[in-house]
Parts: sequence; C-alpha cells; structure tokens
Amino acid sequence: MPWRDWIRTVEVEPSIYGADFARLGEQLEDLLRAECRVFHFDVGDGHFVDPITMGPIVLQSISPLIHGYGGVIDVHLMVDNPTKHFRAVAEAGGDSVTFHVEAVADVAATIRAAREQELQVGVAFNPETAPDHAAAVAGAADIVLCMGIHPGYSGQPFLEETFDRVEELRGLLPDETPIQVDGGVGPGNIRELRNRGATLFVAASAIFGREDLPRSYRRLVQDLT
Repeated sequence: MPWRDWIRTVEVEPSIYGADFARLGEQLEDLLRAECRVFHFDVGDGHFVDPITMGPIVLQSISPLIHGYGGVIDVHLMVDNPTKHFRAVAEAGGDSVTFHVEAVADVAATIRAAREQELQVGVAFNPETAPDHAAAVAGAADIVLCMGIHPGYSGQPFLEETFDRVEELRGLLPDETPIQVDGGVGPGNIRELRNRGATLFVAASAIFGREDLPRSYRRLVQDLT
C-alpha cells in the first residue's frame, strides 16, 4: 500500500524513540485506540549519528500490534550504508524506509534497492543540506523528510529556519510528493509547518513527554484542522 493511501490529508506520527520502553506495547495500543495509524521508528547506528537506538528486533516485536489495528511503520534509518538494512526492515514488518542523502553516494540506486524489498521509500536531508539539493536527488522517492533538528537525539530545540526550508522544498517538489518534518515538532510550530507545505509531522516529546498520550496526539491533530 503506498503512502498516498496512508495519509488522511495530514498525519501526526508518534516517534517511538520517545516512548517509555518499559510500557511500549501499552503506549502504542493507547495511541492506536486514539486512531493514530502511522508510527515513526528511528534507527541510529552510532556512526551516522552518535546514539545506537532501536533495531529490527524491536520492530519485529511491535509490528503485529500496529498492523493489527491497520497501522503502518515508517522506519527512519539514520545510518551509514542504509541499503544493507532494507531486507531486515522489511522482514521485521517495516512498511516504509527513509534514508539520508548524506549517507549514500547514489540516491537513485538506494531508492531502487528499497523498492526491491517492496518498501515505500523516503529521502531525508540534514539542516546543513540545501533543500534544492535534496529536491534534485529525491527522484522517485515517495516522501521527502526535512529535519527540524540535527538527527540523533530527541528533545533538541526546533530550528526556526526549518519553516523557510520546508517552504522552499514545497516549491521545488511535485505537488504529489509529501513533505515530512522530524525534530522539535509540537503545538507551537505544527500549524505553521502545515502552512508552509508539510503534511507529515513526526512528534516525540510532544506526545510521549506528556502524561496523557492520546490527548497529546489528538491535540496535535486538532492544531492542523
């Protein structure tokens, strides 16, 4: 199933990296019952980004729960040599994989490799990379991810220049290519990001950092309507 069938005009994606892992299944089910359907799954390798985060074992453990509610898992590979991980992601239940343009020499070949595993595919770019470069190499990607922070650690402050970067990117990409924003997204900026052209919003602290997860998720969704 393609991204265009997952997006209900806009989507708020809880970033599982921000969850309480002692209560991971419980928290995910709470959000699924609140009608959340797209979840963001960050993978860090300790090389492309400093932290070593989650991997296929965690993905495999949660994918039946998410898929059981009709949800999907958007896997963000903050890694060197992402191609070697595509098969493991697909076998563990990932539905889409996003890699960084800064991590590969041939973006088009990397997109093809993801498609060979029957994955949807996105390309991400860091704050140091110009939007016109990202748009130029995005090619056949299904989504383009504009980082609102430097990738790696949750809880960083949102970079204000992201607003202009999203707007520039929107003017460069085909209308049908969704723009995703990851990092620092919350009630104070999500509506402006939508106004600038984004339709996919990854939120970690703004959801998992609150006491009532469903309420926090719904608040962000309401801010977009």
